[in-house]
Amino acid sequence: MMWLTNNVLVSLLLTAVGVILWKAVKLLWLRPKWIEKCLRQQGVKGNPYKPFLGDVRELIALTKSLLLTPINFSDDPLPRVAPYIYHMIQKYVDAGTSCFVWIGPIPWLITTEPEKIKEVLTRYQDFHKPDHPITQILMVGLYGQEGDLWAKHRKIINPAFHLDKLKKMVDTMYESCSIMTSSWDKIIAAHGGGPTEVDVWPFLETLAGDIISRAAFGSSYGDGKIIFDLQTEYVNLIMKNPQPSNYIPGWRFLPTKKNRRSRAISREVEGVLTRMIDSRKMEMEAGETTKEDLLGLLLESNKDHDGNEKGTSLTTKEVVEECKLFYLAGSETTLGLFAWTLVMLSKHLLWQHRARTEVFHVFGKHGTPNFDGLARLKTITMIIHEVLRLHSPAYMLMRKVHKDTKLGELLIPGGTEVLMPLCITHQDPSLWGEDAKEFNPERFAEGVSKATKGQAIYFPFSTGPRVCVGQNFSLLEAKLVLATLLQRFSFEVGSNYVHAPWAMLTMKPQHGVNLLLRKLPS
Repeated sequence: MMWLTNNVLVSLLLTAVGVILWKAVKLLWLRPKWIEKCLRQQGVKGNPYKPFLGDVRELIALTKSLLLTPINFSDDPLPRVAPYIYHMIQKYVDAGTSCFVWIGPIPWLITTEPEKIKEVLTRYQDFHKPDHPITQILMVGLYGQEGDLWAKHRKIINPAFHLDKLKKMVDTMYESCSIMTSSWDKIIAAHGGGPTEVDVWPFLETLAGDIISRAAFGSSYGDGKIIFDLQTEYVNLIMKNPQPSNYIPGWRFLPTKKNRRSRAISREVEGVLTRMIDSRKMEMEAGETTKEDLLGLLLESNKDHDGNEKGTSLTTKEVVEECKLFYLAGSETTLGLFAWTLVMLSKHLLWQHRARTEVFHVFGKHGTPNFDGLARLKTITMIIHEVLRLHSPAYMLMRKVHKDTKLGELLIPGGTEVLMPLCITHQDPSLWGEDAKEFNPERFAEGVSKATKGQAIYFPFSTGPRVCVGQNFSLLEAKLVLATLLQRFSFEVGSNYVHAPWAMLTMKPQHGVNLLLRKLPS
């Protein structure tokens, strides 16, 4: 009897091992080879699939090698920003076609065609946010949700970003900006009041964190700063030293030193947020007036849904996830926008002069920027659009199909991820003209629609139903910061500035932003 039982156990064990091995073979070989055959039969080109890691080693090696060398302002930044993707497009893409690369056993279908990009971003029910390890770690809340859950969160969050709500945050943003300008005043004064070279990147980083902290949590912005610092460490930990293991499913659950620190940071952030949210809820239950910050507006909007229908309001955990996304998206994207705008205006002094003249006309030399005045800054709006075209923080967008899906005439096999390198589409001479790679805000003089000739070629905040909910917040913040700085300082590229666009979650300057600052006369 025991012999029979042992045989059954061995048989079950062998069966389980066989099932696991079969699934592994399907995942790591049969399925990728079938997808590769399907794409090639439709004329889509790419490297042959290599088991397990695909093109990951080559991608990381090329990226690391190019990051060792800065470039000139006149050089094309794209080979440095998206080296492997750029290399594959140059190698395989003919006019009107796509190509693919392998991230482990997952194919990335690369398309730079505007109409296909627009279709992918518009058909959100067919093209979903990807679920590979890095996005699972960093992209939480509204960003990573799909279907009814996404619709529920979006409906609750939208009111917090209406213009009438953002209007009340201008004074808060200005307060943060004034703290930074006072620091610059002191540095210049310490150097005798003359032109002073400063790496403004750390100040901009602090500013972005301070603004989102004050705007998100109001009087509790001190706790918000703790969250910002922790999330900055988190991003650096995940993104600064890319390894093949980052792309291996399940790797993030192993007890490596980096994974342990990542989990510790996540617990700390969630703990601080949970305490703040619970405290704010108690204030609201006690009848206190809702605070006009993002957390207060979110909780107020959430309360309006509570009880209307089971499951329509957000849980505390879900509010925590949305707040984490506020920080990551709100600070990362605007930080890049601040930095590249100052770099471009330091290099193109005529546009700096035009922008300053406009600010003086609207606010005077000493007036405090206000919401209505910011809306009238046409030249600055043109400049910001052009910076977003050339140095869009969200330089790539990704979507995934879970079942076989048609995109135009192309059948995309289920499991394929669609990569849309906006940085390439935004600088394509066939779409933007011969000056596509030059800084020319004049192209936006009559608005985005006129600049794009009605084509779908400009997506700095994505498009379609899932367009970035914080778009108006980011643009308002950038206008206010730029207007405030132009009132007080002039700036040129410093002698120690190194031009090195770097794609780390968002597009950033790799070696800081050294500018020669001059205090304007009173």
